[in-house]
Amino acid sequence: EVQLVESGGGLVQPGGSLRLSCAASGFTFSNFAMGWVRQAPGKGVEWVSTISGFGGTEYADSVTGRFTISRDTSKSTLYLQLNTLKTEDTAMYICVKYSTTRFPIRIQRLDYSNRGQGTQVTVSS
Repeated sequence: EVQLVESGGGLVQPGGSLRLSCAASGFTFSNFAMGWVRQAPGKGVEWVSTISGFGGTEYADSVTGRFTISRDTSKSTLYLQLNTLKTEDTAMYICVKYSTTRFPIRIQRLDYSNRGQGTQVTVSS
């Protein structure tokens, strides 16, 4: 059974940083593209970032230069480093697994095969 368990969220002031983690189990972690999506209150799910099974990365324009996605295959853990946080980054951040090793194409970025429960990030002064 695929399990994705996020941690690391919290309350942070604008300009601050957080590091999110996603512990994965139930599948061969290195064989699949992984990613992060987020959902703010009253809004739809927004794609944030993807890392392929080969280590390549992609980011939404809104987070490029501020967020960094990475993976540690020895620990089956996905990370998202969030820097220079803004109030508009406030959302539930959700770890997702794709069904392919390569990046999903743009229109399939929300067609993930599995997702975690999420970890809340609140950016407020």
